Order: sequence, then C-alpha cells, then structure tokens
Amino acid sequence: MSLFRFFSLVNIQAKMDLKAEASRFILSYLWWIIEPLLFVGTFYLVFEVLLNTGRQDFLLFLICGKIPFLWFSKSVTAASQSIVNNKGLINQVDIPKSLFPYVSVHETLYKQWVVFLIMFGVVTFYGYMPELNWLWLIPLLFVQYGLILLCSLVGALCVSFVGDFRMIITMGMMFLMFASGIFWDIDMVTNPALRDLMLTCNPIAFLIDAYRQVLMKRSLYDLNHLAMLGGIVFILLCLMHGVYHKISKLIAAKVVNS
Repeated sequence: MSLFRFFSLVNIQAKMDLKAEASRFILSYLWWIIEPLLFVGTFYLVFEVLLNTGRQDFLLFLICGKIPFLWFSKSVTAASQSIVNNKGLINQVDIPKSLFPYVSVHETLYKQWVVFLIMFGVVTFYGYMPELNWLWLIPLLFVQYGLILLCSLVGALCVSFVGDFRMIITMGMMFLMFASGIFWDIDMVTNPALRDLMLTCNPIAFLIDAYRQVLMKRSLYDLNHLAMLGGIVFILLCLMHGVYHKISKLIAAKVVNS
C-alpha cells in the first residue's frame, strides 16, 4: 500500500469514526471542548482552591501542561486497543495492522486542535499576546505527534499479544501525569543535573516545559534537545513500521484467536 493511499484511508476512517462517536451523544461535537475543560476544572479546584498553591497564574500554568498531556494520554490509551478492537475486520481483510493505531491517533488529533485553540485563547486572556515566538510551537507539535504515534504503535502491539498491557498503559499514564510537571514547575528542581536527567528520561516533561517556555515565559526551549528527541522518535518509528510489516500475519493470528 502506497503512503498516499495509507494516509488517505487513515483520514477517511478517522472522520467516519468521529461522526459515529458524535452521533451517540446529545451534545455531539461539543464534548470535544467540554471533556478537557472538565479535566482542567477538576484539577484546578483540587490544587488551587482546596490546596491553595499560591500561584496567581496557576490556571494558565495548569492548562499549558494538562492540555498537551491530554493529547498524549488520550491518543496512546485509545490507540493501544485499536488493533484488538478491530479483530473482526482483521479476520476478513489483510491490511497493514499499523493502520488502526494511526486512525485512532488521527481521530484524537481532530479533536485536539479545537482544544489547543481554547488554550491559546486562555493564554491571550492572561495578557500573553500572540507573537512570532509562537512559531516555535510548530516543531514542538510535530515532535509530540511523532512521539504519540511511536508510543501508540508500541502500545497497540503489546496489547495485541498480552491484553494485560492495557492496565500497565493506564497506570503508566497516571504516573506520567504526576511525574511530568503538570501540577508543579520543573524549575523547582534546583539540582541542574537532576533536572536535565528528568527532562531527558521523560520526554513528556520536556515537551510540557517547552510549551510553557514559549507561551508563558516568552522564551525558547532547548532546540538541540528537541532535535535529538525528534531524531530518536523518527528512527524508532521507522523500526516499528518494519516490525509491523515483518510480523503482520503473526499479529493477525494472535488477535483473531484471542
């Protein structure tokens, strides 16, 4: 299957799934906006109102961390089950198994751009007006999208062979939510070596900090770090596609017979 045909099929299937999902709810597409706002509102109530962090711009700080993380967590969690959820189709048609995680990720991407517009609106409301520096968000978004695809392919493959990985992925997302600086500032880590180690070992923490660097601090993140992360993600993505192609029939047999 050619790349153009592959991504055309991904795009068409993602749009069809979105329409089918929206038709099941009274509020339809409004849930794209309501759901992330409820997430942010809940954590704001707990950490700012009840626990009183004392930070005046905590809502903005929280949104700039939680919104990018939600994109990652929702995409990977949904995509990890995409292959097993399509076992009926896999049993009938021989198609690339990587198609299913891509469709799931692309479906979440369609929802996410609306949420990002809300985030940009909140940033502007707090007085951080759009500027040329915001263009540095573009490579940041591309690298995060690549990281999401990589983790989704790995997660979907693992769940195809061992269903228990669903629980591991869910717990892993919970760990990342508290370990990636969503509710606390990574600059609170006073030891530079430890801070660099955290940003290196946890790419989500680096990406969240990078969003805040651009949107809140009007500064630039570490371009070398982003370039290295992007290069690693690209290489691993290519390797994962090779793995999917190599064991495509094995994946199909495992999923269908499970």
